[in-house]
Amino acid sequence: MTTKSTIGPRTMQEMAAFQRELDAIRDEVRPTIGERDARYIRRILATVRITETLGRALLLFGWFPPTWLLGTALLGISKIIDNMELGHNVMHGQFNWMNDPRFHGDTFEWDNTCPKEEWRHSHNFLHHTYTNVIGKDRDFGYGLLRLSNDLRWSWLHPFQLLLTMLLAAYFQWFVAVHDLQMDKVVIGRRKWADVRPQWKLVRAKMWLVTRRDYILWPLVGALVGGVFFDSALQGGLAVLAGNAIGNLMRNIWAWAIIFCGHFTDDIYTFTRDSIKDETKGQWYLRQILGSSNISGGRLLHLMSGNLSHQVEHHLFPDIPANRYVEMSPKVRAVCAKYNVPYNTGAFIPQLLTVFKRIARYSLPGGSQKAVTIEVDSMLPEKA
Repeated sequence: MTTKSTIGPRTMQEMAAFQRELDAIRDEVRPTIGERDARYIRRILATVRITETLGRALLLFGWFPPTWLLGTALLGISKIIDNMELGHNVMHGQFNWMNDPRFHGDTFEWDNTCPKEEWRHSHNFLHHTYTNVIGKDRDFGYGLLRLSNDLRWSWLHPFQLLLTMLLAAYFQWFVAVHDLQMDKVVIGRRKWADVRPQWKLVRAKMWLVTRRDYILWPLVGALVGGVFFDSALQGGLAVLAGNAIGNLMRNIWAWAIIFCGHFTDDIYTFTRDSIKDETKGQWYLRQILGSSNISGGRLLHLMSGNLSHQVEHHLFPDIPANRYVEMSPKVRAVCAKYNVPYNTGAFIPQLLTVFKRIARYSLPGGSQKAVTIEVDSMLPEKA
């Protein structure tokens, strides 16, 4: 059923004004980017290195339970900050202006099984260009989950709550193979010969992470345990378990933050036809309607990589993420002025609506409201 909507600008003139006001928010911040932001990202890198070093050192004495718990927690925190606030934002090119290879999107490599090249294509290009466009944005459901009535129901979908748990637990591994588009290979729409070069890159990165976390460091733990505590097996297993749980912490947290960013109750989806001849103002509108924020304090913003400001990130992906907190009130004011929904909420309520969506669309059907916005070619669909 298609219904008329009063969402957003009502005329092309209003849409142009909407675009100009959002451009002005970006243009106000851009000239002020400088040493303050450089200091921030250097501190983030230092935090990642210090927490990783302390975590791995403590795990070498993991035979003592409090030491093992603290070491595991520090390693997990290091991996979270590395992926969320450091890697994700640096690979968007937010700090390319520093001309420092440590913080350049072309050269930075994160602590994740997904190679930077694969991430930058599937995330920076496909996801950010085609946010929530059914059939174009492969991040919408990750090729596994039915999250809208736009997608045909199949026998796999009744199990998608279980699939979601597997996706969360092994998130870095799913992300690593995501851009290979193996589903297209299976049905014959993509040749393995085209995938092989990508697979070699992914396989090499997977082996690098596996060798470090599950072979080399446990061997060091076994050596330390054997020399100092007469228990090589216990020392090796303590490091192995700590690394595994540290990775699990990062996987589940990253999954939760990312899913809260685009799969809450109030997000919209879009058809391919709806983005034909899309203006920049319409692109801005689609990014806002397809994204959700998480309200919280500085710690949440840090640990989420400032994806707690998902709306602002999708509007301004190349602006340093530490600036989103000062931009968000201005973006929210523009949204209110032009009657654009600004979706935000506390972490747990937002996450619960994600589970609600996953559960609802595990069954056939589901409500669908195709909302026609009376500005050229904007046809969002709210599921």
